[in-house]
Amino acid sequence: MKTLLRTLLILLAGSCLCTNPAKAQNKQLKPRLVVLTDIAPANVEPDDMESLIRLLVHADLYEIEAIIATSGWNSSGGPYPTSWMDSINTVIDAYQKDLPNLMKRSAQSGFLPLKKENRQQQLGYWPSADYLRSRVMAGSLELGKDKLGEKNNSRGSDFLIQLADEDDDRPLWIAAWGGANTLAQAIWKVQRERTEEQLKAFLDKLYVYTITDQDVSWGDRDNHKYSSHYWMRQTCGKSLRFIWDESAWLSQCGLGSSRWGEYATHIQGHGHLGRIYPKNKYGVEGDTPSYLHLMPNGLNNPAVFNEAGWGGYFEWGLSPDGETSCYTNHQPEVKKISQKYENYFYPAIFANFAARMDWVAQGKGNRNPVVIVNRQKGLDAVSLKARAGETIQLDASKSSDPDGDRLSYHWWILPEAGTYAGTPEIEHADAARATLTVPADAAGKALHVICEVTDDGQPALKGYRRVIITVNP
Repeated sequence: MKTLLRTLLILLAGSCLCTNPAKAQNKQLKPRLVVLTDIAPANVEPDDMESLIRLLVHADLYEIEAIIATSGWNSSGGPYPTSWMDSINTVIDAYQKDLPNLMKRSAQSGFLPLKKENRQQQLGYWPSADYLRSRVMAGSLELGKDKLGEKNNSRGSDFLIQLADEDDDRPLWIAAWGGANTLAQAIWKVQRERTEEQLKAFLDKLYVYTITDQDVSWGDRDNHKYSSHYWMRQTCGKSLRFIWDESAWLSQCGLGSSRWGEYATHIQGHGHLGRIYPKNKYGVEGDTPSYLHLMPNGLNNPAVFNEAGWGGYFEWGLSPDGETSCYTNHQPEVKKISQKYENYFYPAIFANFAARMDWVAQGKGNRNPVVIVNRQKGLDAVSLKARAGETIQLDASKSSDPDGDRLSYHWWILPEAGTYAGTPEIEHADAARATLTVPADAAGKALHVICEVTDDGQPALKGYRRVIITVNP
């Protein structure tokens, strides 16, 4: 009898984490994400709180390694008030209340023990509120590179070092919603305590996406040389993969403000998270592109900065400080490209949010199509080799929808991501099966084709798959 009872308990424990079809198909780990936020009460600046709510509504897609409160524009040049961190816990408390509904989206009925949650999480897994609370901490409370030094160490900067040191091959993405002084302090410490080779290994784990440069006070925001961001670029060069966004956050702020009625209708009041989603004061969710860039939706590889995804488009070049270089989109010609895709993807990005808020409110809603191209499952780009003049078959007919919705298809070329300057015509571009004839002058070049699949659910949602065609020389 005891043996039978023990067996039943083991079976029940093993069944507590049911998964959705997409998770079972992908068996893929989430991207690692650290948020540096200067979050403030909604009456001061609601922007960060809005972005945090959206992030947690997508928490099954990110391994949220830390939420670190730090200095930024919101503190207007003064030290960050640690009492403002209460806003983080307010969001996590609401998330905890909405978790039973959110977990229905992936048929998850329980949580891993906290010790296992602290290791690696697969796509589709909703983290517990206790896990998230354990990852909230304070970072650097003041601004500027002059603050770097032993007195600037914090739990947040030490934890960044600990995360980068973990035995994990995945990149550690740092999303700076405020200033990135906490990261600069971690680099400063490693630089002084480790060898040059060890410093390089540390930097090699890091990918940084900064929303403009907020390590300066708002009134002194053009004084980039004061910023620890300047120090990081100057000190680390190309060893630190550093994105300085000056386009996507502005588009998100502007488009969100001009379409606030959609937020009032589809976001506010939906579940406990929707009830605390604040009315915008300036822009809407200007920090959200920092994690949209690495959303695992099949559209882009976030480590390839010119692939153009939901978080913008970037090229290596001179930064706005006029001295250091990074991956950025502030140059007029690059910003024009980034804005083109920011505007194109915005409706799909918002629909994704709105559908998840339906799950928050009702425990049911629409889910994204699962895109399969040329029988290749997963989210990674489909790589094809071809000869100049060859006709390539593109087949997404094995794609499916978890809700049984009807699917429509659109194939298009993203020329800025490839090395072939033209945009050859795709035949049957709005069918599940399409063909592309490789141009005769494309030898030695690469073409990027996007397969965009849309369901007819409410709201209609999209799934993507990138096809990279490498043409033999």
